[in-house]
Amino acid sequence: MKKQFITLAVAVLLAGTAFAQANDTLAKVKAAGSITMGVRDSSGALSYTLGDGKYVGYHVEICQRIIANLEKAAGKKLEVKYTPVTSQNRIPLVENGTVDIECGSTTNNEARQKQVAFAFTTYVEEVRIAVRANSGITSIGQLNGKNVATTTGTTSVQLLRKNERATGVDFKEVFGKDHADSFLLLESGRADAFVMDGQILAGNIANSKAPADFKIVGEVLNVEPIAIMFRKDDPAFKKLADDTIAGLAKSGELAKLYDKWFVQAIPPKNIKLGMPASDANKDAWKNLNDKPVEAYAKK
Repeated sequence: MKKQFITLAVAVLLAGTAFAQANDTLAKVKAAGSITMGVRDSSGALSYTLGDGKYVGYHVEICQRIIANLEKAAGKKLEVKYTPVTSQNRIPLVENGTVDIECGSTTNNEARQKQVAFAFTTYVEEVRIAVRANSGITSIGQLNGKNVATTTGTTSVQLLRKNERATGVDFKEVFGKDHADSFLLLESGRADAFVMDGQILAGNIANSKAPADFKIVGEVLNVEPIAIMFRKDDPAFKKLADDTIAGLAKSGELAKLYDKWFVQAIPPKNIKLGMPASDANKDAWKNLNDKPVEAYAKK
């Protein structure tokens, strides 16, 4: 009986240690010698793939800076593993420890803050509508009776329905499994419009076969803080991430990284998105915070 009790006690201790380590990113990655970065295949200039397992973008680079500081804290070089995530699975994969840091296009909102934690806001997004250039659609009101594409697991269509200009507008939702799939719905004519973050729309248009065939139109549906995401209840890792971003903002490097991905020509086609930093982005960099989208709506 005593032996069984000791075995049980050891098992409980080990389980407790594993649980504690799951929420201690520094201990977890130091023990593993690696860190897993959640990335997106087609989240505009924030995070996208070049193929062959290569991922680039504004948030990917910021995450790489965070990981460099994590390596200093761990006292060792870490293997960086890239795991593609979608709008549907990104939060569960962070919660269960599969992904240590998610570097995509995730909106920080109150509901998600109950499940995960966010670093300081590094990008402020405007949700817009993309259509075919010859569609004649220029506003929300013209979506009545149309098929509107959005990506499963995102909030864009809900925002469209809540917009006061959408009152009385009846449209059908069609869903893409990721942003590239949603854009394909528009590109192939299965959707008349694609509602999503403006830079994601711009990125997909820029990398399409015929960029001139599409345009972004209509009213700004919402302004959203987009941030890098990681597990809750890990204050040490959050501080490291926030301190990294604060350092980049103070040095001016954050603005330079933004310019690199949103103003200058980007791979693989060396196309410019032509999206200079908005006043909302500049304000976020000047007054660093992790406020959810609901706080922006109260302004």
